[in-house]
Amino acid sequence: MKTIVVYRSKSGFVKRYATWIAEELSADLFEYSKVTIEDLMPYDTIIYGGGLYAVGINGVNLIKKNLNKLEDKKIIVFASGATPGRDNEIVEIKNGNFTVEQQKRIEFFYLRGGFDYNKLALIDKILMNLLKLKLKYKSKLTLDEKGMLASYSLPVDFTKKNNIDEIITYVNS
Repeated sequence: MKTIVVYRSKSGFVKRYATWIAEELSADLFEYSKVTIEDLMPYDTIIYGGGLYAVGINGVNLIKKNLNKLEDKKIIVFASGATPGRDNEIVEIKNGNFTVEQQKRIEFFYLRGGFDYNKLALIDKILMNLLKLKLKYKSKLTLDEKGMLASYSLPVDFTKKNNIDEIITYVNS
């Protein structure tokens, strides 16, 4: 089975997971900007990974808008974010990114990543500063929100290689 892992990573967490997955599966690995839909056609299994930004999976439209061309392929999408990935959050991510029909074709996984404010691009820093400002004026913060505020000055990294185990098992099944 010929497998490709494609990723879009702004701060390195998705790239780390994509690299581990590609190594475990002896798959080809490509950054999102280097791949076209035509490049995916020779593969039996396509794994796409992107970071979460306001519940949206960065770059996943490459897969979504071409799903009809990938009819005979095994399609896996993983997203990485800083939160623990509770069941209700994962459902929200799936429903926010994929239609019911797309969910039937795409196997989705959430892999906890991290947050490093210093690695963000200027526009992302501006957006994150707006979030920070909003959180500072909330009367009661959740534990996740408190953790997010703390991570602005102290980067957090929750990546672990064994987080990819479910994906590897699924691909090999």
